[in-house]
Amino acid sequence: MNIHGPSLGIGVAITVAAIFGAYFALNNLNQEKPLVLEDVPEIEQSLEPQKLKKEVFTTNASPYLGDENAPITMVEFGDYQCFFCNRYFHETEHDVLKNYVETGKVKILFKDFTIIGPDSINAAHATHCANEEGKFWEYHNILYNNWTGENNGWASSENLFKFAKEIGLDTDNFSECMLEARYQDMIIASNNDAKALGIDGTPSFFIIGPDNEVTRIGGAQPYDVFKRIFDSELNK
Repeated sequence: MNIHGPSLGIGVAITVAAIFGAYFALNNLNQEKPLVLEDVPEIEQSLEPQKLKKEVFTTNASPYLGDENAPITMVEFGDYQCFFCNRYFHETEHDVLKNYVETGKVKILFKDFTIIGPDSINAAHATHCANEEGKFWEYHNILYNNWTGENNGWASSENLFKFAKEIGLDTDNFSECMLEARYQDMIIASNNDAKALGIDGTPSFFIIGPDNEVTRIGGAQPYDVFKRIFDSELNK
């Protein structure tokens, strides 16, 4: 199986200046080594606090998954072809949903960071077309449930159409949406948001607590890492 370099880190070096408006303090998480999966990008250790507009996390994104009034927001930047994104989806996300999203404690947003190839962009675009019928998350799930690698054709236009049919989308509207590239600007904007945050690989997560402090996690970390942060935020 080939793992494309950018999914491990693309080495983007960007300095983010203070932006006037509604600010979030971006705090870094300091975790112990045993909690880091082998061959997974480690949680960053030395990111300097920055001030950023809330919109860099919440715009150009999916609809919320979970109760919109949940006290914690988790934002995931991902690429549907990414090996480690797929690992997180299958090994960790179920427990996050069961224990925190379905219980009203956490809501989730997904943002595109399409760094692997053209099929990454097409797959991301398909999720937003599905969202026109309220099925973003259903399409999101069917993509990861059909993942077979990076740049090997599983997210071809033909397969994206087949997935749309499988979840009951209006395939005529879906096809028009894809051909018109209705969400191209949104995907570009989400990529720019990722770069503004200094993200250098996928998946990358930002957990926004009730006090608006933000904790950053890099890579497909184990469930216990997310649990520790969620519980800490809920107990403040």
